[in-house]
Amino acid sequence: MPRTPEQFGTWVRRFRPVTDADVRLVCLPHAGGSASFYFPLSKSLTPAVDVLAVQYPGRQDRRHEPNIDSLPELADRIFEAIRHLDDRPLALFGHSMGAVLAYEVALRLQDAGLPAPVRLFVSGRRAPSRDRDERLHLGSDEHLLAEVRKLGGPHAALLAEPDVRDMIMPALRGDYRAVESYRCAPGRRLECPVTVLTGDSDPRVSVDEATAWEEHTNGPTELEVFPGGHFFLLDQNARLTRLLANRLPRRPVGAPHEARV
Repeated sequence: MPRTPEQFGTWVRRFRPVTDADVRLVCLPHAGGSASFYFPLSKSLTPAVDVLAVQYPGRQDRRHEPNIDSLPELADRIFEAIRHLDDRPLALFGHSMGAVLAYEVALRLQDAGLPAPVRLFVSGRRAPSRDRDERLHLGSDEHLLAEVRKLGGPHAALLAEPDVRDMIMPALRGDYRAVESYRCAPGRRLECPVTVLTGDSDPRVSVDEATAWEEHTNGPTELEVFPGGHFFLLDQNARLTRLLANRLPRRPVGAPHEARV
Protein backbone atom coordinates (compact mmCIF):
# COMPACT_ATOMS: atom_id res chain seq x y z
CA MET A 1 0.00 0.00 0.00
CA PRO A 2 1.34 3.49 -0.76
CA ARG A 3 2.23 5.53 2.28
CA THR A 4 0.36 8.72 2.99
CA PRO A 5 2.07 12.10 3.63
CA GLU A 6 1.21 11.95 7.33
CA GLN A 7 3.54 8.95 7.66
CA PHE A 8 6.56 10.87 6.43
CA GLY A 9 7.23 12.55 9.75
CA THR A 10 9.77 15.33 9.73
CA TRP A 11 10.32 15.74 5.99
CA VAL A 12 6.89 16.54 4.57
CA ARG A 13 4.30 19.16 5.51
CA ARG A 14 0.70 19.29 4.36
CA PHE A 15 -0.99 22.54 5.40
CA ARG A 16 -4.51 21.78 4.19
CA PRO A 17 -6.36 18.44 4.23
CA VAL A 18 -7.00 16.91 0.80
CA THR A 19 -8.90 13.74 0.05
CA ASP A 20 -9.41 13.64 -3.71
CA ALA A 21 -6.95 15.92 -5.49
CA ASP A 22 -6.13 15.21 -9.12
CA VAL A 23 -2.38 15.64 -8.68
CA ARG A 24 0.21 16.05 -5.95
CA LEU A 25 2.73 18.92 -5.99
CA VAL A 26 5.84 18.59 -3.82
CA CYS A 27 7.49 21.98 -3.17
CA LEU A 28 11.11 22.55 -2.16
CA PRO A 29 12.20 25.82 -0.49
CA HIS A 30 15.08 28.20 -1.20
CA ALA A 31 18.33 28.47 0.77
CA GLY A 32 17.52 29.39 4.35
CA GLY A 33 13.84 28.79 3.64
CA SER A 34 11.30 26.50 5.22
CA ALA A 35 8.16 24.62 4.30
CA SER A 36 5.94 27.50 5.43
CA PHE A 37 7.12 29.55 2.42
CA TYR A 38 4.62 27.52 0.40
CA PHE A 39 1.60 28.06 2.65
CA PRO A 40 0.08 30.74 0.35
CA LEU A 41 0.48 28.46 -2.68
CA SER A 42 -1.12 25.59 -0.80
CA LYS A 43 -4.05 27.81 0.13
CA SER A 44 -4.52 28.88 -3.49
CA LEU A 45 -4.28 25.44 -5.12
CA THR A 46 -6.13 23.25 -2.62
CA PRO A 47 -8.32 21.19 -3.04
CA ALA A 48 -7.63 20.60 -6.75
CA VAL A 49 -3.95 19.98 -5.97
CA ASP A 50 -2.50 18.19 -2.95
CA VAL A 51 0.33 20.59 -2.08
CA LEU A 52 3.12 19.21 0.08
CA ALA A 53 6.18 21.16 1.23
CA VAL A 54 9.54 19.74 2.21
CA GLN A 55 11.01 20.81 5.55
CA TYR A 56 14.80 20.70 5.57
CA PRO A 57 16.56 19.97 8.88
CA GLY A 58 18.00 22.83 10.91
CA ARG A 59 15.01 25.22 10.85
CA GLN A 60 11.64 25.85 12.50
CA ASP A 61 10.45 22.65 14.17
CA ARG A 62 13.63 20.87 12.95
CA ARG A 63 16.01 23.55 14.22
CA HIS A 64 17.70 21.19 16.69
CA GLU A 65 18.66 18.73 13.93
CA PRO A 66 22.01 19.10 12.17
CA ASN A 67 21.98 20.86 8.83
CA ILE A 68 22.78 18.91 5.68
CA ASP A 69 25.27 21.00 3.71
CA SER A 70 25.65 18.59 0.78
CA LEU A 71 23.08 19.02 -1.96
CA PRO A 72 23.38 15.41 -3.24
CA GLU A 73 22.87 14.07 0.28
CA LEU A 74 19.88 16.34 0.80
CA ALA A 75 18.40 15.17 -2.51
CA ASP A 76 18.93 11.54 -1.44
CA ARG A 77 17.04 12.11 1.79
CA ILE A 78 14.16 13.92 0.10
CA PHE A 79 13.91 11.19 -2.53
CA GLU A 80 13.60 8.54 0.18
CA ALA A 81 10.90 10.59 1.91
CA ILE A 82 8.68 10.99 -1.17
CA ARG A 83 9.40 7.98 -3.37
CA HIS A 84 6.31 6.14 -2.11
CA LEU A 85 3.89 8.95 -2.84
CA ASP A 86 2.52 6.87 -5.68
CA ASP A 87 -1.25 7.03 -5.39
CA ARG A 88 -1.64 9.92 -7.85
CA PRO A 89 0.45 11.87 -10.40
CA LEU A 90 3.37 13.73 -8.87
CA ALA A 91 4.87 17.08 -9.88
CA LEU A 92 7.83 18.90 -8.33
CA PHE A 93 8.28 22.63 -7.71
CA GLY A 94 11.47 24.21 -6.42
CA HIS A 95 12.54 27.81 -5.92
CA SER A 96 16.21 28.89 -6.04
CA MET A 97 18.20 26.15 -4.26
CA GLY A 98 14.95 24.17 -4.23
CA ALA A 99 14.94 24.17 -8.04
CA VAL A 100 18.25 22.33 -8.17
CA LEU A 101 17.05 19.93 -5.48
CA ALA A 102 13.82 19.27 -7.40
CA TYR A 103 15.88 18.47 -10.50
CA GLU A 104 18.12 16.07 -8.55
CA VAL A 105 15.13 14.38 -6.89
CA ALA A 106 13.53 13.95 -10.33
CA LEU A 107 16.72 12.28 -11.56
CA ARG A 108 16.64 9.92 -8.58
CA LEU A 109 13.04 8.96 -9.33
CA GLN A 110 14.08 8.26 -12.91
CA ASP A 111 17.19 6.27 -11.88
CA ALA A 112 15.09 4.13 -9.55
CA GLY A 113 12.81 3.15 -12.44
CA LEU A 114 9.89 5.09 -10.97
CA PRO A 115 7.60 7.23 -13.14
CA ALA A 116 9.00 10.62 -13.95
CA PRO A 117 7.22 13.63 -12.48
CA VAL A 118 4.39 14.78 -14.70
CA ARG A 119 6.13 18.17 -14.70
CA LEU A 120 9.11 19.86 -13.08
CA PHE A 121 8.72 23.53 -12.16
CA VAL A 122 12.03 25.32 -11.57
CA SER A 123 11.89 28.88 -10.26
CA GLY A 124 14.49 31.55 -9.60
CA ARG A 125 17.50 29.43 -10.55
CA ARG A 126 19.80 29.17 -13.51
CA ALA A 127 20.23 25.81 -15.24
CA PRO A 128 22.53 23.36 -13.40
CA SER A 129 25.03 23.50 -16.28
CA ARG A 130 25.48 27.27 -15.87
CA ASP A 131 28.04 27.62 -13.09
CA ARG A 132 28.98 30.84 -11.35
CA ASP A 133 31.96 31.13 -9.03
CA GLU A 134 29.98 31.96 -5.90
CA ARG A 135 31.55 31.64 -2.44
CA LEU A 136 29.21 33.51 -0.15
CA HIS A 137 29.20 30.62 2.32
CA LEU A 138 32.91 31.28 2.98
CA GLY A 139 32.38 34.94 3.88
CA SER A 140 31.39 36.65 7.10
CA ASP A 141 27.88 36.59 8.53
CA GLU A 142 27.41 40.21 7.50
CA HIS A 143 28.48 39.47 3.94
CA LEU A 144 26.00 36.62 3.68
CA LEU A 145 23.21 38.60 5.32
CA ALA A 146 23.81 41.51 2.94
CA GLU A 147 23.17 39.13 0.05
CA VAL A 148 19.93 37.93 1.61
CA ARG A 149 18.76 41.51 2.09
CA LYS A 150 19.71 42.33 -1.50
CA LEU A 151 17.60 39.47 -2.80
CA GLY A 152 14.65 40.56 -0.63
CA GLY A 153 13.66 37.25 0.90
CA PRO A 154 10.41 36.80 2.82
CA HIS A 155 12.00 37.44 6.24
CA ALA A 156 14.87 39.75 5.24
CA ALA A 157 13.70 42.52 7.58
CA LEU A 158 13.72 40.16 10.57
CA LEU A 159 17.45 39.59 10.17
CA ALA A 160 18.05 42.87 11.98
CA GLU A 161 16.91 41.11 15.17
CA PRO A 162 19.94 39.41 16.79
CA ASP A 163 17.94 36.46 18.16
CA VAL A 164 16.37 35.77 14.78
CA ARG A 165 19.69 36.17 12.99
CA ASP A 166 21.44 33.76 15.35
CA MET A 167 18.69 31.20 14.85
CA ILE A 168 18.68 31.44 11.05
CA MET A 169 22.41 31.73 10.28
CA PRO A 170 23.48 28.07 10.66
CA ALA A 171 20.81 26.82 8.25
CA LEU A 172 21.39 29.71 5.86
CA ARG A 173 25.14 29.15 5.68
CA GLY A 174 24.73 25.40 5.36
CA ASP A 175 22.29 25.82 2.48
CA TYR A 176 24.57 28.27 0.68
CA ARG A 177 27.47 25.85 1.13
CA ALA A 178 25.34 23.06 -0.35
CA VAL A 179 24.19 24.94 -3.43
CA GLU A 180 27.44 26.82 -4.12
CA SER A 181 29.52 23.62 -4.01
CA TYR A 182 27.05 21.68 -6.18
CA ARG A 183 28.10 20.59 -9.67
CA CYS A 184 25.73 18.64 -11.87
CA ALA A 185 26.82 15.43 -13.59
CA PRO A 186 27.26 16.16 -17.31
CA GLY A 187 24.94 14.52 -19.79
CA ARG A 188 22.13 13.71 -17.34
CA ARG A 189 18.70 14.46 -18.81
CA LEU A 190 15.17 14.09 -17.53
CA GLU A 191 12.26 12.73 -19.55
CA CYS A 192 9.59 15.08 -18.20
CA PRO A 193 8.34 18.54 -19.22
CA VAL A 194 10.05 21.44 -17.50
CA THR A 195 8.53 24.85 -16.82
CA VAL A 196 11.10 27.52 -15.97
CA LEU A 197 10.02 30.60 -13.99
CA THR A 198 12.21 33.65 -13.54
CA GLY A 199 11.98 37.29 -12.52
CA ASP A 200 12.89 39.89 -15.12
CA SER A 201 15.18 41.72 -12.67
CA ASP A 202 16.66 38.78 -10.77
CA PRO A 203 20.37 39.55 -10.20
CA ARG A 204 21.13 35.85 -9.80
CA VAL A 205 19.52 34.52 -13.00
CA SER A 206 19.74 35.87 -16.53
CA VAL A 207 17.18 34.91 -19.15
CA ASP A 208 19.89 32.99 -21.03
CA GLU A 209 20.80 31.05 -17.88
CA ALA A 210 17.12 30.24 -17.29
CA THR A 211 16.58 29.17 -20.90
CA ALA A 212 19.48 26.69 -20.57
CA TRP A 213 17.25 24.38 -18.50
CA GLU A 214 16.21 22.97 -21.90
CA GLU A 215 19.59 21.19 -21.95
CA HIS A 216 18.54 19.07 -18.96
CA THR A 217 15.48 17.26 -20.28
CA ASN A 218 14.35 15.37 -23.33
CA GLY A 219 10.85 16.66 -22.67
CA PRO A 220 9.47 20.02 -23.73
CA THR A 221 10.54 23.16 -21.88
CA GLU A 222 8.93 26.57 -21.55
CA LEU A 223 10.09 29.82 -20.00
CA GLU A 224 7.78 32.16 -18.09
CA VAL A 225 9.23 35.57 -17.20
CA PHE A 226 7.56 37.41 -14.31
CA PRO A 227 8.00 41.01 -13.25
CA GLY A 228 10.21 41.21 -10.19
CA GLY A 229 13.47 40.09 -8.67
CA HIS A 230 14.68 36.87 -7.10
CA PHE A 231 11.57 36.48 -4.92
CA PHE A 232 9.04 37.50 -7.55
CA LEU A 233 6.78 34.72 -6.20
CA LEU A 234 5.87 36.86 -3.20
CA ASP A 235 4.04 39.40 -5.38
CA GLN A 236 2.86 37.05 -8.12
CA ASN A 237 0.89 34.38 -6.25
CA ALA A 238 -2.27 34.85 -8.33
CA ARG A 239 -0.45 34.54 -11.66
CA LEU A 240 1.63 31.64 -10.36
CA THR A 241 -1.50 29.83 -9.18
CA ARG A 242 -3.12 30.19 -12.60
CA LEU A 243 -0.01 28.93 -14.36
CA LEU A 244 0.30 25.87 -12.12
CA ALA A 245 -3.40 25.08 -12.42
CA ASN A 246 -3.12 25.22 -16.21
CA ARG A 247 0.00 23.04 -16.41
CA LEU A 248 -0.90 20.33 -13.92
CA PRO A 249 -2.95 17.39 -15.20
CA ARG A 250 -6.60 16.89 -14.36
CA ARG A 251 -8.58 13.65 -14.22
CA PRO A 252 -11.59 13.16 -16.44
CA VAL A 253 -14.74 13.53 -14.37
CA GLY A 254 -15.50 10.26 -12.59
CA ALA A 255 -12.14 8.66 -13.36
CA PRO A 256 -10.43 6.92 -10.40
CA HIS A 257 -6.87 7.53 -9.31
CA GLU A 258 -4.42 4.87 -10.41
CA ALA A 259 -1.45 4.01 -8.19
CA ARG A 260 1.91 4.70 -9.76
CA VAL A 261 4.12 1.63 -9.89
